[in-house]
Amino acid sequence: MKEEDHNVNSQTLINNWQQVKEQITQAYEQASERDSRSPNNTILLAVSKTKPADMIAILAKQGQHHFGENYLQEAIEKITALKARPAGESIVWHYIGSIQRNKTRDIAEHFDWVQTVERDIIAKRLNDQRPADLPPLNVLIQLNIDNEDSKSGCLPAQLPELIKAIKGYERLQLRGLMIIPAKANTDAFARTKQLFEEVKADYPELDSWDTLSMGMSSDMAEAIENGTTMVRVGTAIFGQRA
Repeated sequence: MKEEDHNVNSQTLINNWQQVKEQITQAYEQASERDSRSPNNTILLAVSKTKPADMIAILAKQGQHHFGENYLQEAIEKITALKARPAGESIVWHYIGSIQRNKTRDIAEHFDWVQTVERDIIAKRLNDQRPADLPPLNVLIQLNIDNEDSKSGCLPAQLPELIKAIKGYERLQLRGLMIIPAKANTDAFARTKQLFEEVKADYPELDSWDTLSMGMSSDMAEAIENGTTMVRVGTAIFGQRA
């Protein structure tokens, strides 16, 4: 696959990516008086849904490793096309779309992370279908923090039961929480951070519990201020979806 396909302006893409990284650094600088976290501790997940594989390849050459995909068949085509990357351009694939039962096998076979686990039945299927020659699948529980009918995710009251189920699956590694907060101004980030810390205290055996995925192009700074460890950015890097 040639990198000039799809009329990609590689320099614009790289500039956008660098600007997002600078914005992350600036957000940490503004929050530095409150804590000692570093921007190096935050993963930038480039949300590449609907964007061609050559755009991903351009950013991988620049050192961007984590990419998020929503649409399974489209994602599998990209994963296959970009499989043989040099070690320095390795790609970590995150599934961030909705999960139906008939999708779990392909997700378990192709992805490194799944951020949208909300039910035990889905977790069990991912566990049972994860190939034995691959490391355990990193999973995040999607939390419907604002109890919105239009959004997926388990409710905060359901979280303990789901954690207990997932932590018993040997082929899954439970890493933390993911949220998509309501558009209205709420304290969703702060409430999610509090829940995240409560889980860490209540389940000391979960030594892999280290990831809080919240914050997108429009609210990265607020998410960073409230303790996110991963921001999911699409439009600010790749431009508007096709």
